[in-house]
Amino acid sequence: MVMGLINANPVIHEKKERRVRQAPETTDENAVEPIDQLEIFDILLYDFPNMNVVNLIFLLYHVSEVLCSRRFVLSLTFLHHIRDIKDPEHPYSLEQLNVVTEDSIELNDESNHVRVTFTPTVEHCSMATVIGLCIRVKLIRSLPPRYKVDIRVAPGSHSTEAAVNKQLNDKERVAAALENPNLLDMVEECLSPTFD
Repeated sequence: MVMGLINANPVIHEKKERRVRQAPETTDENAVEPIDQLEIFDILLYDFPNMNVVNLIFLLYHVSEVLCSRRFVLSLTFLHHIRDIKDPEHPYSLEQLNVVTEDSIELNDESNHVRVTFTPTVEHCSMATVIGLCIRVKLIRSLPPRYKVDIRVAPGSHSTEAAVNKQLNDKERVAAALENPNLLDMVEECLSPTFD
């Protein structure tokens, strides 16, 4: 039996332009740079004067290998973004479907807490737990391990909101879900990079 799409005609929103920040002036490897909600939502593009793109990519790759668990001034560019996670049902990003926005991210760097509230495209979306799982996996892989990640469905946006929230924030349920090879393949597909 072939199942139809849950939301066959979603509203597609324009992607926002990526923002460019000036590179920090410090070269201190131990400098602590706080993370903000923009860095959770999007990869930050830094303007490094006198450095071409090839050298910057080379630098970021090697710094990420060495400092993956340390907070380094360049660690903010290590794909902390969730805007480009692909929807499990459509060939669009969560940003394009307005499932996540920069405003839907709450971050308290001092208490090491991140909360992402997402809005499914329809109230009865059967992919809500998969979307939430993708967001959680992306953040766990991207953020330093000291962060507590909290994923929520926007209040009133889903018919089984409480059940979805409970499932997405229960460590044992998340671990069990990621042991399912079919579900893990779906998550990996949603997290695979796009080059648009």
